[in-house]
Amino acid sequence: MRGRRRVGKSRLVEEFVERASVPHLFFTASAQPTVAADLALFVEAARASSLPGAGLFTAQQPATWDAALTLLAAALPADRPAVVVLDEMPYLIATDPGFEGTLQKVFDREFSRRPVLLICVGSDLAMMEALNDYGRPFHQRATEMVVPPLNPADVAEMLDLPAPEAFDAHLVSGGLPLILDEWPPGASPTEYLADAVVDPTSALLVSAERALAAEFPPQSQANLVLRAIGSGERTFSLIARAAGDLPQASLTRALRLLTGKRIVEALIPLSTQPSRETRYVVAEPYLRFWLSFLGPYLPEIERGRGDLTLARITTSWTSWRGRAIEPAVREALRRLPADRLPEGTSAIGGFWTRTNNPEIDLVGADREPVGRRVTFVGSIKWLERRAFDGHDLGRLLLHRSLLPGADERTELVAVSRAGVDVDGVRALSAEDLLTAYRD
Repeated sequence: MRGRRRVGKSRLVEEFVERASVPHLFFTASAQPTVAADLALFVEAARASSLPGAGLFTAQQPATWDAALTLLAAALPADRPAVVVLDEMPYLIATDPGFEGTLQKVFDREFSRRPVLLICVGSDLAMMEALNDYGRPFHQRATEMVVPPLNPADVAEMLDLPAPEAFDAHLVSGGLPLILDEWPPGASPTEYLADAVVDPTSALLVSAERALAAEFPPQSQANLVLRAIGSGERTFSLIARAAGDLPQASLTRALRLLTGKRIVEALIPLSTQPSRETRYVVAEPYLRFWLSFLGPYLPEIERGRGDLTLARITTSWTSWRGRAIEPAVREALRRLPADRLPEGTSAIGGFWTRTNNPEIDLVGADREPVGRRVTFVGSIKWLERRAFDGHDLGRLLLHRSLLPGADERTELVAVSRAGVDVDGVRALSAEDLLTAYRD
């Protein structure tokens, strides 16, 4: 089972185990410096578990994972089901690279003979995804489960919000259940932020801080690079400058780590011509919001001046939201039925040049990263009171003329929060996007 930090994986498994009402062991690993430290915590958890043979661990101090897991097998019941949960398994693999093979060996020799469900949970998406790869010990042995954040349609249903405000709430919360659980139903993002931003213990403030602390040391290069990207820098050179003039090799390593962990996305323009104009963005909506508005200002919030932070959000919200909504819109378009998009659309992205002339919100093509044919060119206007109008259409027509692979026959798409006031474009509203997520 894999999913981003704070998305609710452990809570989901805990709820499952509680409802199952069977003997179980729930062990949560942490970033211990040695295998011996991990084993000591495992023995402690096993001793306190509800397994019928938990007493076997009372006088035992296994020195290897082989010995500890073999002892665990002896503690399992043979006549009724049991559950064993290994939470944050990537920590165990990081401390002992042989753990994966050891677990597979004991599973085949011992666990498989007993009615036991083994659940391995992890927040390192890339590492957990790789566990089932060809050549790995658990290849084709495990059933994979992905726990995603709640999507905008889930947020709308949970908070009883109309489509436009549901998207705004998703940009703030990232669909994290811990944050949404403290969000009053029916409250607009403005109303929720007025309470959450001034509370230093709110899930909105502490979730990202805890997740980042679990991933990176505070002054690590990856942390510095992530905060530079979160502040709005998107190109290699500007990120290097914002992170303290990092050397090229150091920045490359940090970006490789961040993209490998799926915390940062590396985007390239979509058209019929190859491009090297890579841009980097924070992958999670909530983390984007936190890095932009909350993380840099935690000291002022903690000294009781959350009102300053809230004023800053209010001032910058509209401009920040206009760019932050783009990934959510593109994902919604990918989910639309084929008949709602121009024929032949298989890839959806954006387009830009080094000088941002043009910079196009939406581009559809028959494939990626380099298309054979551009199927549509689109614009996103996410303003409360101004619809997509003739001025916006003229700008979109100009952008179409500058896009490699597009011509006057290429369809135009307008996504607007406040509606579309012109003809000649395929119009999509916030309600249309929410329906795409719901379906």
